[in-house]
Amino acid sequence: MRAFACVLGLAALLGSCVAQGPTTSSFSAEEAAFIRKPGTGVIVGHAFRTRSKGQVVNAAGEIVKLIPATEFARERFTRVFGKAKFLPHWRYPNDQVDPAYAELTRTTKTTANGRFTFDKVAPGSYFVSTQVIWGEEDAVFREGGTVYDEVTLTGKETEPVEVILSGH
Repeated sequence: MRAFACVLGLAALLGSCVAQGPTTSSFSAEEAAFIRKPGTGVIVGHAFRTRSKGQVVNAAGEIVKLIPATEFARERFTRVFGKAKFLPHWRYPNDQVDPAYAELTRTTKTTANGRFTFDKVAPGSYFVSTQVIWGEEDAVFREGGTVYDEVTLTGKETEPVEVILSGH
């Protein structure tokens, strides 16, 4: 019976895996160029994960990426995350992407309480992503992973747009 439970657990784990192959669309710098345009939008956010016993772990001092939601980025996020907005750190792919993809992003750093701000953001749709990882740095197994959400700015906002990166 125990072996059967292990097999079921392994099948569930493998069944939840997301395809990790290459994207079929190619990156278009022209499609992502709106990130370099001047804007008046402000994105404020909080990045954290809630542990199984309810303890909140903030993404303290982590890099947050603002990524234009291009066709390439949408395909890549779907391929990597599936339908989830959280990916355990040990499952994140180490694939190489077009260097222009990384160049046409913006970054900021979270405060000790996991808060962050992007200002002067141009209108458009973006993915906002960071990691929340905890445990001893030299430990074989650490907990947490990468969280993201999507946000759209129209250019008509009068207040900052808030995004919560919790994996939900």
